[in-house]
Amino acid sequence: MNLSEFHEDFRNHVLSVVEERAKNPDIEYPSEELVFAELVMDDIAEAGISEVPELCHWTGTVGNSKLRISGYSVSDDQSRIDLFVTHYFGSNSLEKLADSEVKNTAKQAVNFAVQSARGKLLPRLDPVSEIIPLVELLQNHWAELDQLRIFVITDAQTKSKRLKPQEVDGRLVQVEAMDIERIFRHTSGKPRDEIVISFEQTLGKPLPCVHVPDPELDYEYALAAIPGEIVRSLYERYNTMLLEANVRSFLGTRGKVNKGIAETLAKEPGHFMAFNNGLVVVCDEALLTKREDGTTGISLIRGLQIVNGGQTTSSIYFAKRDNREIDVSRVMVPAKIIILKGENEQGREHLISNISKFANSQNSVKTSDLSANRPFHIQLEKLSNDTWCPDGMGRWFYERAAGSYQVLMLREGRTPAQRRKVTAMIPTRRKLTKNDVAKYHESWRGLPSQVALGGEKNFAAFMAALDEDPTIVPEPLDATWYKRLIAKVILFKSIESLIKKKEAKAIFRQGYVNIASYTVALIAEQLGELIDLDQVWHRQGISRELEAMLWNCSVSVNEAFNEIGAGRQFSEVAKRAETWARVRLIEVKVPSSRIPEIKSLDKT
Repeated sequence: MNLSEFHEDFRNHVLSVVEERAKNPDIEYPSEELVFAELVMDDIAEAGISEVPELCHWTGTVGNSKLRISGYSVSDDQSRIDLFVTHYFGSNSLEKLADSEVKNTAKQAVNFAVQSARGKLLPRLDPVSEIIPLVELLQNHWAELDQLRIFVITDAQTKSKRLKPQEVDGRLVQVEAMDIERIFRHTSGKPRDEIVISFEQTLGKPLPCVHVPDPELDYEYALAAIPGEIVRSLYERYNTMLLEANVRSFLGTRGKVNKGIAETLAKEPGHFMAFNNGLVVVCDEALLTKREDGTTGISLIRGLQIVNGGQTTSSIYFAKRDNREIDVSRVMVPAKIIILKGENEQGREHLISNISKFANSQNSVKTSDLSANRPFHIQLEKLSNDTWCPDGMGRWFYERAAGSYQVLMLREGRTPAQRRKVTAMIPTRRKLTKNDVAKYHESWRGLPSQVALGGEKNFAAFMAALDEDPTIVPEPLDATWYKRLIAKVILFKSIESLIKKKEAKAIFRQGYVNIASYTVALIAEQLGELIDLDQVWHRQGISRELEAMLWNCSVSVNEAFNEIGAGRQFSEVAKRAETWARVRLIEVKVPSSRIPEIKSLDKT
């Protein structure tokens, strides 16, 4: 598939989602642009480029300044905010978008941030506006903000993907174009393809290395010492994309190892290489060349991923950020660089997984096998393919491999009529990714604070839990378990749909996924044995009576979040263990009138 074909396919995907949602009378008629933005933001989160974004489409003015955003996300420590803004053509043909237009679109999001920070936007907002939490965050914490990134989301192709950083009101602002070409790369390749470093540009010369080639193996090997400033800037630019999925979180400086790293950087930067174990890096390509002195050097690395040494990398960044006096120019970080060879993509990914597994075995890190080929995923995929909904007309789809849903649409939907048939059979609302399954399963299991950590981290925790206690799910998975899992998905999605309705905006203004996750956990804990999941499966929906009870429960959960959060982002409040301790005190009130999906409450 080439870029033009992908553009056409993605547009058809957007149109099919719009058509599907337009049939639902309970939601506002969806626009192409907003659906496009939502799908791309999902892709950005899935790729690990940003935290899971909150959708909030808003346009306004302050004076002569036009303000507009389509969504936002906040890093775990609230030191980085990402704003998303669209530039949508909706054309059947692939358009080009000039860098000047990218800047003009980004400026609307920059204006939004600046006017919020200056306190000029908040007084103008409707008291129930969904952007109030973001505006308050920018207004109250602008001085502590380390990074502001603006993503211009477009269905066109841009020349530049990242524009030159600029300083605005004392904050560094990075503008990135998330164009159709980058989205295509994520689908056809790997998000790490975007990570490229030229040592010729950053150092002015190739990075010295000891190169160990072997024509018989599926990799080559190089040893090097990477300047600390380059490691710091790589993390600043690429953040969690740089780190292998199961070691993404910075564990803070309280831990013995990370505290020692920070102390060495501050007191003995010249001894850092002697004291630190360094990094294990894999890359898809490394350009080797001769240096002026005749030795071998690396001039460029593409597709870089740090599979061991994530805490070292993030510690260097955060230590310098929190203590400007630290001189990382004297720091050298030892690195073992593994250069992948061969065209077998599955073989490459398997090698990366094993490198990560054994490189991390020296630590207490619990290694989770994130491979799509483990039995759980294979069995779940088979069940989703073999189990039809009660009407015999459609089924759910488990996307064991990223992009497989789109592949199905391409393979089975070659004509508009065929595509409509496939979409009717497996609409996008019935597509489940690995992260989705972990979210729904772990919410029901009473772990909403874990779910709040985000897709990849929650998924890794779910896989680790399966390793420790395989009895969490039946072995092998069976149709009854699968149907009840889908029933839990339906309950979760029903809550999300309820609290996202237009008339619900006066109560629910943020953290929709968090509220749904906590509500599901609460229902499961107090009524789990009484909920007739088999009936939910047969209905492929829920009754009005159950809907009303879930609404009341969600309102109570939302009130608890407002009480605990005291103005903070719900996405952050949801990660605290004490939040679940507070929420689980809420009593789920079952009305005296009968709810079809709840079994008899008579315990005698």
